[in-house]
Amino acid sequence: MDIKDKVVIITGAASGIGKGMAERFKAEGARGLGLADVDGDGVAAVARDLGAMSMPCDVGDEDQIKALVAETEKQFGPVDIFCSNAGILREGDEDQPDKEIEDSFRINTLSHVYAARAVAPGMAERGSGYLLNTSSAAGILIQVDSAAYTISKHAAIGFAEFLAAKYGPKGVRVSVLCPQGVHSGMTTGREGRPAAADGMLQPEDVAEAVVQGMAGEKFLIFPHEIVYEYMRRKADDRDRWLRGMARVRQSLFQETS
Repeated sequence: MDIKDKVVIITGAASGIGKGMAERFKAEGARGLGLADVDGDGVAAVARDLGAMSMPCDVGDEDQIKALVAETEKQFGPVDIFCSNAGILREGDEDQPDKEIEDSFRINTLSHVYAARAVAPGMAERGSGYLLNTSSAAGILIQVDSAAYTISKHAAIGFAEFLAAKYGPKGVRVSVLCPQGVHSGMTTGREGRPAAADGMLQPEDVAEAVVQGMAGEKFLIFPHEIVYEYMRRKADDRDRWLRGMARVRQSLFQETS
């Protein structure tokens, strides 16, 4: 999809990937930008610089997603592209507190459900639209230091596949964005973690991958191209791949067999 003259919503837009996408979409000629973040002051500052609309928004609250869509459409017209980008990372294993796991599902998975409910039917009626859901390479692989992140991101990709099957024939395209390490608030202090092993990208690099991926209407968008190879290795021999992930985790946490 060409971004020029489109109305776009981006969540998690106060910093990092969301801000990078907002800046790039503006440069690509988006007609209207509705930007949202739980950091209301931060996203307002980004919006002022770009001449965009902003709104504080907890994407895990469906009513707030509905309000975001309503205000964006009031100002600019029907939403053409919804970038469901906000996410959280909470470290821990299967003994993580239930609250952390629930919050991870609410922000990393249910937010995509709420976005689709709010805009996908209208897109289908018009015969055109785009849902871009930020997952992570962890949604294809795993996050060895977070059970909650791993399972919520896997679920996000599964839901995106469902959306693509349902809405693709109606003209609505779906992509999942699956980066590894990106310089952002989420990754501050995590430069030595496995996700950074193949290099930490800048948000503008990810935005470039998004523009190219959307132009080709690719379901999987990999800013780190090596993730495609990792995915292939996992599919070819999952037992071998899991042994490799066990070694990565053992190295990270100095675990012994």
